[in-house]
Amino acid sequence: MTVPLKDLDHFEAARYHLGAVAYRLLGSPVDAEDAVQETYLRWAAANRDDIEVPRAWLTRVLTHHCLDQLTSARARREEYVGQWLPEPLLDGDPLLGPAETVEQRDSVSLAMLGLLEDLAPQERAVFVLKEAFGYPHAEIAETLGTTVAGSQQAFARARRRLREGEPRAEATPESSREVVEAFLNAAAGGDLEQLVGMLSENAVSIADGGGKVPAARRPIIGAEKIATLLRGAFRPTPAKRNFLGGPLELYADLVNGSPALLASSGGRLVGVIVLERADGRIRDIRIQANPGKLVRLEQRWRASNPGEPLSSAW
Repeated sequence: MTVPLKDLDHFEAARYHLGAVAYRLLGSPVDAEDAVQETYLRWAAANRDDIEVPRAWLTRVLTHHCLDQLTSARARREEYVGQWLPEPLLDGDPLLGPAETVEQRDSVSLAMLGLLEDLAPQERAVFVLKEAFGYPHAEIAETLGTTVAGSQQAFARARRRLREGEPRAEATPESSREVVEAFLNAAAGGDLEQLVGMLSENAVSIADGGGKVPAARRPIIGAEKIATLLRGAFRPTPAKRNFLGGPLELYADLVNGSPALLASSGGRLVGVIVLERADGRIRDIRIQANPGKLVRLEQRWRASNPGEPLSSAW
């Protein structure tokens, strides 16, 4: 199917925007890229002479496709082994989209993407389009086939459910490394009191192993419980070395806008611990260890030349 160059240019101009919307809606880079490809196929087959605003048309088609995907994804996640977490992305990944505002940066935090899972699909779409991309309610209503009042009400409901607690702390590569180093020193050094002091009293830790690697099947809540779990997890043992197939190397980076500890062993990325902070303490810990959800992050991380590890004691 041949698409004239001018029409192809319209699509390419919107490609990154479409990917960023789809990732926020689906939480999966693979699904997001599939949604962008499906949108292109529909664009190529459409009577484009009747389309006045290509970007708006493309966003509408992509959003509806994502809403259809969310319905089936929820059914799949009910059968998922253990806790389901969105797939993490290294900072700079185009799928993370714009990061000029606090709202845009917060909208791709792993904690926020996890909370979005609890919204009805239409509420999720309204929140993403309004909060992360600044769409007016009139345009959202047209995109979703609802009324302006309906869009406003859905957004208000979503904000009430999502905007509780302290705002997430901003992170830079330098501050991220400092946070990760302090966290690693406390966890690997076995200093339980120091580790508890870094965590919010009601901190939450969620791990996703996908049934492929060992991971807690339920959220761990509370600073002392999390610290005890982490102290044991960071203690080297022969069994852990055998399971990994080699020494463990630990690196600091930014993942979904937050400080993260990346663990590599035997030439492959085996886990990512993302630390989301608020009010000077770690509020949310997201541990992604499902190998299938580390592929894209590992590719981009390797290409970034990560340098020397913080630790390779294992």
